[in-house]
Amino acid sequence: MTKYLFFTGGVVSSVGKGVTAAALGRILKARGLTVAVQKLDPYINVDPGTMSPYQHGEVFVTEDGAETDLDLGHYERFIDINLSQLSNVTTGSVYAEVIARERRGDYLGGTIQVIPHITNEIKRRIGLVAEDSQADVVLVEVGGTVGDIESLPFLEALRQMRADVGIANTLYVHVTFLPYIGASRELKTKPTQHSVRELRGIGINPDVIIARADHPIPDEHIRKISQFCDVEPRAVIPAVTSDILYEIPLLLEETGFGDYVIEKLGITGASKPILTEWRQMIDELRQPKRSIRIGIVGKYVEFHDAYMSVRESLYHAGISNNRRVDVEWIHSGDLEKGKGWELFQGLSGVVVPGGFGERGVEGKILTAKWARENKVPYLGLCLGMQVMCIDFARHLLDSDEPNSTEFDAHTKHPVISLMPDQHNLSDMGGTMRLGVYPCYLKSGTKAANAYGQELVSERHRHRWEFNNQYRELLSENGVTLSGLSPDGRLVEIAELDDHPFMVGSQFHPEFKSRPNRAHPLFSAFLKASVDYQESHLNGSKGTAEAATEEPSK
Repeated sequence: MTKYLFFTGGVVSSVGKGVTAAALGRILKARGLTVAVQKLDPYINVDPGTMSPYQHGEVFVTEDGAETDLDLGHYERFIDINLSQLSNVTTGSVYAEVIARERRGDYLGGTIQVIPHITNEIKRRIGLVAEDSQADVVLVEVGGTVGDIESLPFLEALRQMRADVGIANTLYVHVTFLPYIGASRELKTKPTQHSVRELRGIGINPDVIIARADHPIPDEHIRKISQFCDVEPRAVIPAVTSDILYEIPLLLEETGFGDYVIEKLGITGASKPILTEWRQMIDELRQPKRSIRIGIVGKYVEFHDAYMSVRESLYHAGISNNRRVDVEWIHSGDLEKGKGWELFQGLSGVVVPGGFGERGVEGKILTAKWARENKVPYLGLCLGMQVMCIDFARHLLDSDEPNSTEFDAHTKHPVISLMPDQHNLSDMGGTMRLGVYPCYLKSGTKAANAYGQELVSERHRHRWEFNNQYRELLSENGVTLSGLSPDGRLVEIAELDDHPFMVGSQFHPEFKSRPNRAHPLFSAFLKASVDYQESHLNGSKGTAEAATEEPSK
C-alpha cells in the first residue's frame, strides 16, 4: 500500500518545506523506492499561470503542460522525476471542481460544505497522485504556515487521511524555524512549541519535527523540542542552513531521517541508500573553482525566485564546466534608460529569459544587440529567442520597426506574431502553448552539436511564435533556424552563424536541467562563455572594456 508523508510548516513562511520534501525524496529514491510528490497551495487562484512573478516567483511547467508552483522545480531537480498536473493543487482548482459538479447536479441538491465536499475533493486529488504514479511513497506539502485561515481545509483533509488509509501508512512532518536572538546569542524553541500546539489544535500530532536554523542546534534544544512537542528525540531533525542547496539530502541522511521514515512507515524492500554520485557532485562543488560572471537580463530581477530554474540551470552547467557561476542580475528596464550598462563589464555571457508584457522588452532587445555586436555568448529563452530575432531583423532592415505584435499590434514588420489558434481566446489562464513538444534539429548546428541527437522534446509556455513570413529574410542573412517542429511549421531554435554562440530557443530548457545532468543548451552556452573568458577577459583589457559600451541606438 502507498505510504504518505505530509509536510506542514510553522513559525514563518519560506521555511524550506519544499526543499526538505525534495531532499527526502532523493533519500528515499536512493533506497530503491519510487517517489511521487504533490504541492497543495492555499491561494484561490486556479493555478499560478496568471500570477505576477513578484508575488509568486517563477511558474514551473510540467511535461503535460501544467503551470505550477516553483516548488515542483525543486522536486524534479532533487529527485530527478517528471511530475504532472496532478502534482499541484490550489484552493481555486478545488472549489472550481466542486462548484462545477454542483451546477451539474452531481450532489442531488445537497448543501455544499467545506466538510465533507471540499475536503473529499482534496483527498481525491491526493489519491489520484498515488493511483497515477503507483509510487511506493507520496510526499504531500501544504503551502503556507500553520495558522493561516486559507490552509485549514487542506490540513483538515490531511487529518482525515490518517483514518482513511491507516496510521501505519501516514507520517506527519512539521518543518519549523528556530530564530536566533543576537543579544543573548541563542536559538529559541518557543515559537516551534507554539506552532506545534496550533497544529495539534487542528487535530494533527506531528510525528517528525524538522528544526530549521541558521546556526548549529545544541542537543539540549533537541531534547527540549522533544519534551514539549511530544516526539521522540530522534524524530527531532536538525536542519542547519547550508551554503550548497544540493547538500541538504546528505545532511538529512546523516541525521538518520531516512532510516526513521522507513522504520515508522514499516516499508519493506528498501535497500541501503546509494548516494555515491550525489556525494561526488557535492565534493566537486566544494572544490575551489575559478568563477565566471554570467548576466541574467530580465524585468523581474529584484525577485530572484522569478528566474529560479534559469539560475539553477546555470549552476548545473557550472558543475559540468568546472566553473563557479556568479550571476549578475541586470534589470532590462534600466537598460532602456541608459542605466546599468556598467554591469556588463567583465561578463562572459548573457542569458535573456522569458517574460510577458511590454515593460523592459526594449532593454532585452538592446542586450541581444550588445551580445551580437561584441560576439559575447548569448542564450535566449522563449522571449529571449524572440528579441534576438527582432534585433537581427532591425539590423538587416536598418529600422526600429520590426517587433512582436505582443508589444506593437500595428508594426509593419511583425517578426513575432500571435499563434493562429490564439487569436480568439478570452481566458488567459492555461490557454498558451504549454507542455512538452518534439523538435527536430538541423545537423551540424550549434544546437544539434549541444544535444548530440536529432530529435528532442522540450517544454513550452508562450502565445507568440516566430512569423514564418520572415524565415527567408533571416535565413539568407546569417540566421540558421536550427530547430523546427516535426511538421516544419514552427521555429523552435534560432542561432546566428557568424557568432561564437548566440542561440535562442522558443521553449524553456531550464525546466529539464538537473544538478547532476546539466541541460545540453546551458552546458554548451557556458562552455562558450568559458572560451570567451579565456580569450577575451584574460589580459585582453581593451576587448573587455569595449564590450561594456551601450549599443548604439
